[in-house]
Amino acid sequence: MSTEGVPKEREKVIGITYDLREDYENLDLSEEELAEFDSPQTIASIENVLSDLGYKTEKIGNLKNLVHYLSLGKRWDLVFNIAEGLYGFGREAQIPAILDAYKIPYTFSDPLTLSIALHKGRAKEIILNHNIPTPPFFIIEEIKDLIEIDSYLKNFKFPLFVKPVAGGTSIGVNSNSKVLNKEMLIDRIKNILNKYKQPAIVEKYLPGREFTVGILGNSDDAHILGAIEIIFEDGSEKGVYSYYNKENCEKVIKYIPASDKTAFLASEIALKVHKILNCKDSSRVDIRVDENGVPNFIEINPLAGLHPTHSDLPIIASTFGIDYKNLIKNIVNSAFERAKIYEKIKIIVK
Repeated sequence: MSTEGVPKEREKVIGITYDLREDYENLDLSEEELAEFDSPQTIASIENVLSDLGYKTEKIGNLKNLVHYLSLGKRWDLVFNIAEGLYGFGREAQIPAILDAYKIPYTFSDPLTLSIALHKGRAKEIILNHNIPTPPFFIIEEIKDLIEIDSYLKNFKFPLFVKPVAGGTSIGVNSNSKVLNKEMLIDRIKNILNKYKQPAIVEKYLPGREFTVGILGNSDDAHILGAIEIIFEDGSEKGVYSYYNKENCEKVIKYIPASDKTAFLASEIALKVHKILNCKDSSRVDIRVDENGVPNFIEINPLAGLHPTHSDLPIIASTFGIDYKNLIKNIVNSAFERAKIYEKIKIIVK
């Protein structure tokens, strides 16, 4: 059959939204505060894969750039979004919210999921409502709340673990996060409130193994990519997957594939959390084991880092036989499939 005169399908255009560390260096932020933002290597890696997959790519950049391009009438078939945002509990949700307003599909989760997941306390409340184990916790919003610290502590025993309620990339997590008494606890809370300008979440410290689990897909089609156990090597901050350990993981952390009974239970919890919070396309879930050998949900990252060799999700994928190109391909295909379903729903509603 002749195809002469039949128009070819238009090449799909994928825009890429992101925050580069170098774009915010003039804001007088610390190295730690810049840690969540991406490197040019990550953006180049994603762009190269998308091009290899046959898409035309356009680098958009951060929120201000997106708003500018939209005002000029620019549109894309899909936006590959890994922008972390800068301010507030809704910082990761800002770009998806704008894209929703313009009916432009994008990768990863929607504004509701991203906002809930970023606030570790809100996420844990929902998970507890589904009877999934997670360490007991409380949140200190302001310095004045420390007046009531004894009432907070009446149902807790030391050691406890303290971190910013909405930090990513283990920002604010270090060897001082594990506190052994009330004096250490108060000092650590004050440090977080003053330095990171956000509430501190205090939870029971869990002494067992630590896993991070990769999930791919949506709803009933979501599945476990794999689980890796985090082993602390010489030179690491022991017993805590800290900011220092993550930034220097090639030297001080060993990642091993985990498939025993405990790892299986951890992976099942991760998959349940991904579904309960309605995560899209992919997520990464942190799990830690308590003193009774029970895996507990710690937190979920529905906007996981994608540096090809340094970020946990690509490390999990490569550990279980999925190279970087196929990881990105899975994410993009998942997002396009959701976009098709959404279009069908709109047609039915009309």
